[in-house]
Amino acid sequence: MGFDFSMVAARYAAYRPRYPAALVDALAERCDRHDLAWDAGCGSGQLSVALAARFTRVIATDPSQAQLDAAERHAGVEYRRGAAEDGVDGECDLAIAAQAAHWFEWPRFVAAVARGTRPGALVGVVSYGRVVLAGEVGAVLDAFYDDTIASYWPPERAHVHDHYAALNWPWPAVAAPALAMTETWTRDELLGYVSTWSAVARFVAANGPTAVDALATRLATLWPDDERRAIAWPLTIKLARR
Repeated sequence: MGFDFSMVAARYAAYRPRYPAALVDALAERCDRHDLAWDAGCGSGQLSVALAARFTRVIATDPSQAQLDAAERHAGVEYRRGAAEDGVDGECDLAIAAQAAHWFEWPRFVAAVARGTRPGALVGVVSYGRVVLAGEVGAVLDAFYDDTIASYWPPERAHVHDHYAALNWPWPAVAAPALAMTETWTRDELLGYVSTWSAVARFVAANGPTAVDALATRLATLWPDDERRAIAWPLTIKLARR
């Protein structure tokens, strides 16, 4: 992986948005068995815990122990430290990577999925890119994204920007629904989320926090402290039948 998420593990657990129940339902409805799901690159378990509502067991793997330590606990989720490319033992009914596959060595991950899933299993990747906010707040955030931190995104981020166009499964595609994550957040919650971006961490390490502080100051003039606003992230979903 091209970025050490241990640096932002606590913020990641606190501020990353939650996947919609409709995503978990769509995945479960496309599986003919629901015994075992593998969440590769699980981070702090945002999707892992949601999958436990529809699958008997969930194995959630991530190379960052700090991420796993910050993950939400659930009786149906077994967290394991390990690279996605190393796979898991078992005949999974679902193998999914959410907001993670762009960090993987794709051919090795595909091989790991082939080893760890049963014939007929559902496999997939999910990602979300640009946050969608209305009005001047959205324009300010877009400018920060496109101008201030653009050159600090790791190269793997290009896969997110092009909607995983180059990450192709070698198995028959399965139709996926058009879905988005949505949240109703305060300004501070949005800024907490921005602090989890890999480009922001790299920018601050290189330049200090001045530009990020300036973003917070600018948004404070546009967005009252306790006001909640609707935010959306359109999802990219690529599924296949193993």
